[in-house]
Amino acid sequence: MSQSSRLEGGGANFLMKLSLKRQHLKRYKDLARLFWKFGRSDMVQQFGLEEALDESEKPHPTDGARPEDLVDELERMGPTFVKFGQILSSRPDLFPDHYLNALRRLQDRVKPFAFEEVEKTVLSELGVRISKAFSKFDPEPMAAASLGQVHRAALRDGRPVVVKVQRPDIRRQVIEDMEMLEEIAAFADAHFQKARRYQFVRIIEEFRNTLFQELDYEREADNLKILGKNLAEFPHLRIPQPIDDYTTRSLLTMEYVQGCKITKLNPVVGTEIDGSLLAEELFRAYLKQVLVDGLFHADPHPGNVFLTNDHKVALLDLGMVGRISPETQEQLLKVLIAISEGHGDQAADIVLQMSETTPDFEEANFRRRAAQLVAEQKENTLRRLEIGKSLLQVGRTAGETGLLAPTELTLLGKTLLQLDEIGQHLDPEFNPNASIRRHLSDIMNKRLEKSFTPGNLVSGVLEMKDFVSQLPLRLNRILDAVAGAELELKVKATDVSDLLDSLHKLVNRITAGLILAAMIVGAALLMQVHTDFQLFGLPGIGIAFFFLAAGGGCWLLLNILVSDRQKKKKFLR
Repeated sequence: MSQSSRLEGGGANFLMKLSLKRQHLKRYKDLARLFWKFGRSDMVQQFGLEEALDESEKPHPTDGARPEDLVDELERMGPTFVKFGQILSSRPDLFPDHYLNALRRLQDRVKPFAFEEVEKTVLSELGVRISKAFSKFDPEPMAAASLGQVHRAALRDGRPVVVKVQRPDIRRQVIEDMEMLEEIAAFADAHFQKARRYQFVRIIEEFRNTLFQELDYEREADNLKILGKNLAEFPHLRIPQPIDDYTTRSLLTMEYVQGCKITKLNPVVGTEIDGSLLAEELFRAYLKQVLVDGLFHADPHPGNVFLTNDHKVALLDLGMVGRISPETQEQLLKVLIAISEGHGDQAADIVLQMSETTPDFEEANFRRRAAQLVAEQKENTLRRLEIGKSLLQVGRTAGETGLLAPTELTLLGKTLLQLDEIGQHLDPEFNPNASIRRHLSDIMNKRLEKSFTPGNLVSGVLEMKDFVSQLPLRLNRILDAVAGAELELKVKATDVSDLLDSLHKLVNRITAGLILAAMIVGAALLMQVHTDFQLFGLPGIGIAFFFLAAGGGCWLLLNILVSDRQKKKKFLR
């Protein structure tokens, strides 16, 4: 049987089982060969594509497969799968370390497309020929990636720029590949327990969103503007800004940064820069991006970080960014603090709050392993890559024990791991644990400043107004319920006497608080009554009640503090 007939026969069987599209048969075969090569022949047989593979494409299990082979296969399969491999490099719950290291080195090693295609894209996007839009345009690309390539150019006014041109027809290819991956993921989730455990459909959906964001160069231009504004306070960082009139969905023109990759730093230049200062500022900038701004550069691998000629650090390629909600920021901040302080149990608690559990979640196993990981990484220097590595290892432990950790956790771990690698080139002795502790108060202050926006203040005032206006009604309901013996308190207590004692104290404090509040309201009303008896030039009776209320409030507060402290000491004994 010929290869084409085997493909059709196996593909027909596959289509009958999965109801998939015939135009994706070649891609199905590529994936079948990949699964078979890496020990998942059971999936190939379940899919019904075993007959579509030649015997030479079915390696014997004893042959083994290297992580580098996975990288080669993904590169051979094209742009979508190169990007997919890069995304998978941040999923320690799916792959062991040696595969993750290989995937992190996955680069867009693809051939550039013809300059004629570049000219067509510029003409269709800008409406003018290259010679009209630019005074200079280098036909040889500086770099070629899976989704596009970059050319040096100059505007009509002489400003040097770089132009990122999207590959022709790349959108159609990505859409077809994503349709196929979604179908495979849905089948895998339905038929394989491990796929359901890691929720392959969700992974593919997140990958789709990330990939289509990278294909929108206008969005990348917006990211450059936002990040440039957010990091303006860091004098040694530079974010190249886009040229709006020369930027479209498939064409991105931005400032040209003169410099070299951090990994290719000349030893002579290395002696001229303050590596410690640059590493510290870069790490502070990422803490601010993640924990304050909620938008961060999610792909700071050494190829995207330059040292400029004026000894600044430039962040390039903002197609991949991470977005974090304020609630998740709070949790990530707690996780980072717990790891930097070596509090493994606390880190495990926070990760549990952030994550979703599965029916087979092993909580005790997760807590034990997470605590052990954090303890092992405590006080390591950046040379050991402990911050990013710890987050990724906690993510892997979560996956192996049946806990679905949020993607923000693993994405942050991958980002910090790449950041650690850059820090090694700037200052191998830099300690990110110490940096987190040094800048913790600054991070908290910035978070507070960010929360005091006009919108938040107005919202707070409206909520306070609602609380004050509803307070009398709610107090009346509580008092009516107490008077009518209708107030119910449902608790589970092991010591009834302690519970009653606590209730007595609670009622006494509430009563005292209500009396003090009534005295303040009464004093405010008496301030409107003008009498001959005055204190400090104000009606004396009203001022007297104010002093009584203030003294009572201080007494109540002191009583609460002393009582709680005594109770705490008794508990510790």
